[in-house]
Amino acid sequence: MSVSWTDAAILGLLQGLTEFLPVSSSAHLRIAGEFLPSGADPGAAFTAITQIGTEAAVIVYFWKDIMNIATAWLRQVFRMGAYDEDNARMGWLVIVGSLPIVILGLLFKDNIEHGLRNLYITAAMLIIFGIALGVADRIGRKTRTLRSLGWKDGIIFGFAQAMALIPGVSRSGGTITAGLLMGYTREAAARYSFLLAIPAVFGSGFYQLFKTMGEETPVAAGPTALATLLAFLLGYAVIVVFLKLVSTKSYMPFVIYRIVVGALVILGLTAGWLMPL
Repeated sequence: MSVSWTDAAILGLLQGLTEFLPVSSSAHLRIAGEFLPSGADPGAAFTAITQIGTEAAVIVYFWKDIMNIATAWLRQVFRMGAYDEDNARMGWLVIVGSLPIVILGLLFKDNIEHGLRNLYITAAMLIIFGIALGVADRIGRKTRTLRSLGWKDGIIFGFAQAMALIPGVSRSGGTITAGLLMGYTREAAARYSFLLAIPAVFGSGFYQLFKTMGEETPVAAGPTALATLLAFLLGYAVIVVFLKLVSTKSYMPFVIYRIVVGALVILGLTAGWLMPL
């Protein structure tokens, strides 16, 4: 059974609400699919395409930063005169940090689209990486800014982002956890997480968009477009609130939330209310 317009709208709003929070948007879409009237898993393709909407929100919010980084990087590469070294270096770090998720995404494409969407795995990742986030937030020094970001840290951030190929890990949660463990401030880790996601999410989203053209999918093109638009609108609002929140507040509410949701999913699977795949 295909996902209806109403269901797609709900999933789009859920995508926009959870993409930038360290709670895993892909896990929430996977779990929510079980409770929709259609009872259908919206699929990895739908998740990737709706993430185009949330990443468009990142581009709008960080437009000035992105343009400064892109301009400096292009000036350096093509020797077009003076450029800001910090912004040019950030451009290279975003490129290098994006390589792990691209390589691993291609190598394990079939597993990502099928086997790794098992709800037992999703629940386990919610709990395990929720605990990891809590530990990182507690022991991280939170003193480093993005000016101190180097190649080694950029690659570590990249592999942390690649873990989000598994529903339940969370792209922002994985990269923020890595950043906190390396001593970065909450805001610095979050900002780099958003910037780092741009190439990977747009690449994955447009790949899935062109790949599924003309194919029968759980969510038709119209409802998918609606979900993507709603994800953009709500996603932008979440960025504004989240970046203000993380500068002063602990991640502990998100840690508790992840553990509770993971435990409830395991309970639902054990009781037979949910199906693993």
